[in-house]
Amino acid sequence: MKLSGVKVLDLSAFLPGPHMTMMMADHGADVVMIEPANATGEPTREIGWKTADGVSVWFRNIARGKRSLKVNLKDPAGQALVQALAREADVVVEAFRPGVVKRLGVDYDTLKTLNPRLVYCSISAFGQSGAYALKPAHDLTVQAMAGLVDLNRGLEDGKPASPNMPVADMAASLMALSAVLMALYRRHETGRGDYIDMAMYDAALAWTPNVTGPVFAENAHPPVKDMRSFGGAAMYHVYETSDRRFLVLGGSEAKFTQNLLHALGRPDLVPVAMLEPGPAQEPVRAFFRAEFAKRTLREWEDALREVECCWAPVRTLKDAFDDPHTAERALVFTDREGNRHIGLPIRFREEAGKAQPAIPAFGQHSAELAREAGLSDDEIANLQARGVI
Repeated sequence: MKLSGVKVLDLSAFLPGPHMTMMMADHGADVVMIEPANATGEPTREIGWKTADGVSVWFRNIARGKRSLKVNLKDPAGQALVQALAREADVVVEAFRPGVVKRLGVDYDTLKTLNPRLVYCSISAFGQSGAYALKPAHDLTVQAMAGLVDLNRGLEDGKPASPNMPVADMAASLMALSAVLMALYRRHETGRGDYIDMAMYDAALAWTPNVTGPVFAENAHPPVKDMRSFGGAAMYHVYETSDRRFLVLGGSEAKFTQNLLHALGRPDLVPVAMLEPGPAQEPVRAFFRAEFAKRTLREWEDALREVECCWAPVRTLKDAFDDPHTAERALVFTDREGNRHIGLPIRFREEAGKAQPAIPAFGQHSAELAREAGLSDDEIANLQARGVI
């Protein structure tokens, strides 16, 4: 697999870091979860819905294929153990607030003296510098600060709402993966690693080029309900059907607009639908609201099957994972115990990734990893007795 032979130490928790390192594990990397020697370890072991075997679905989908090291990094012996593992590692990922890893003895400056080839990625809410660097935050906080919660205003009540997806978390996860792979690629030329300062806030803002127009062009706040991406375009909007279900029109290209409005008997509205999004397109939106309310969603599925336009029924997440297409794309699979998993979105023709559905018990590999770090059986027993590992 593409990342076979790459060794990763993951000190992060929750979603951005663990999701990123799971993608690396899916493609062959040896990923070690470094979990705090407390009663729980990785917090997502206990968060949210659990399957019949007592395992959190969240944890199962960020921890597969990894090894687990339980370690007390407040103990110098625990720090020494992680430092020893870092000598042979290729990548270290951490997601503490700025300054914490230095107090724990596992910061980049400390570890690079032991391993100059190390690629070290810090994922934080607001970055390692700046006015907000030490501000406590998770995804929702970051999205609020980055203006994304404001973009999630209801089209009827005009009030901001909690986003449905952890955009800041996942944008940071994907950008961190890109950065790590860039640094590993460059290391082949220079022999040196690098330090990555990955901020969720930065990642969230970087994903906004399609909605930043009024900010940069007019120095204005985004007029959300009038914008193309949020319902201002009649052909990019959500409509209710007669059975109180919903469909979306999701493409404003001229050919889609012409095809649909001709099929619905209103070619006269084509020029209106091609105007700028916002109030000018209200006659088309009003027509669609009235028209789609005349039939059930199933009836519209039948009626639109032969119309070449960009549309879809609004489905639930369960609907999506139950879809045969999802299974055909291997985006969901079932392990031997009958537990379902989210599959691999990155697909290579050669050296394809392979999900390893086994998840590590808390601290399952602590002794094994200590042995790999060069500790003797007596030293390992001593650390276990003291609760360091």
